Amino acid sequence: MSTNMVKLSEKLSISPIVQGFWRLEDWKWSDKELASFMNACIERGVTTFDTAEIYSDTLCEKMMGEAFAADPTIRNRIQLVSKTGIFKEKTFGYYNTTYDRVITSCKESLQRLHTDHLDLYLIHREDPCLDPWETARALKDLKKEGLILEAGVSNFDPFKFDAMNTAMDGELVTNQIEWNPVCFEHFNTGMMDYLTVRRIHPMIWSPLAGGRLFKGEDEQCRKAMDKIREIADRHGEDPSTIIYAWLKYHPVGAAPISGSNKLSRLDLALRALNVKLEHYEWYEIYVASGQQVLR
Repeated sequence: MSTNMVKLSEKLSISPIVQGFWRLEDWKWSDKELASFMNACIERGVTTFDTAEIYSDTLCEKMMGEAFAADPTIRNRIQLVSKTGIFKEKTFGYYNTTYDRVITSCKESLQRLHTDHLDLYLIHREDPCLDPWETARALKDLKKEGLILEAGVSNFDPFKFDAMNTAMDGELVTNQIEWNPVCFEHFNTGMMDYLTVRRIHPMIWSPLAGGRLFKGEDEQCRKAMDKIREIADRHGEDPSTIIYAWLKYHPVGAAPISGSNKLSRLDLALRALNVKLEHYEWYEIYVASGQQVLR
């Protein structure tokens, strides 16, 4: 197991780079091919796997469960993360974080994933109809039953996070948020400061902006990548490695999620663990897109 594990609680640590599976349906893999990929991740120290019930309308969880069934040794060597809260009525999307829905969703996820527990269960999105006390009651009951080890949220602003964490008696262990060189929402809302001072380590989705950074289709991405490539040249590294190193540099202690099915891309992310950015280089990337200004 990696010595760089990110400690979320006394009971749960996750790998410094997380493997995400939201595009799994598009990979068109058999259960054995997926199991082989999972084992290759584990061999690299990437032992935390992230999914959600809404991904491909529950199909991603089902496919992962089939891979776990194909190789039963995998499950006990990983930390398994899933999420609930996003639903569809025909083509209309909405949120549901009520007590009964959270309990039912978790049990359904466990069945699809062929497992008896989740290591981490997240409320997927901010719900404008959220009752923190009822949602927290569901998460606490799931923990008591041993169906989940820890609980967290995803995409929450500081106000909703604080509300949920109050109802959870301070037991939320993470907020999975979007952050990359052209996305600074959680700096601007104060979420990053909130998490840093409380030593709550976020998971980071879309660390490469879903590949948008490399397409250069907008000015912000072009500006950011010009600077990132310059820094990459200084270090003799790939630009994507520099982006992961930038995310890992921040004292919040983030765990970025790699969503690629290419092990070569995962290896570039892992190389970031050995890259030492200069302090000023972090700020060069922070302001490169033109979105952020140092005051």
